[in-house]
Amino acid sequence: MSATPKDRKYSKTHEWFRAEGDLVTIGISKFAADELTDITFVDLPAVGTKITAGKPFGVVESVKATSDLISSVSGEVVRVNERLANEPELVNNDSFGEGWMIQVRVSDLAALNELMDADAYDRMLAQG
Repeated sequence: MSATPKDRKYSKTHEWFRAEGDLVTIGISKFAADELTDITFVDLPAVGTKITAGKPFGVVESVKATSDLISSVSGEVVRVNERLANEPELVNNDSFGEGWMIQVRVSDLAALNELMDADAYDRMLAQG
């Protein structure tokens, strides 16, 4: 059985997107967090920042690599997980829960239709 939550969509760059009305919570998958190993820093945009689909909205740094965070939706950041500033390890320990990154108010949820569901994401990971 997959540990990939079924209540969200996934991008090829390993971000997840969970919609609740016009709010979309964004984080990275457990696979991505595990690949990065020990996350040491998360750089996220400020509340009020406009983000654009297909563009980076932040950076995750680990002992192994630095990776851009790519949004699949456009909108305005309405909430940032402030805990990550002092507890970046939350992304490693609970990437699908306490390690969430930002919430965005989006004007068009249709962009989520282009993303993978949990089963498709798991198939992509299995193919390597």
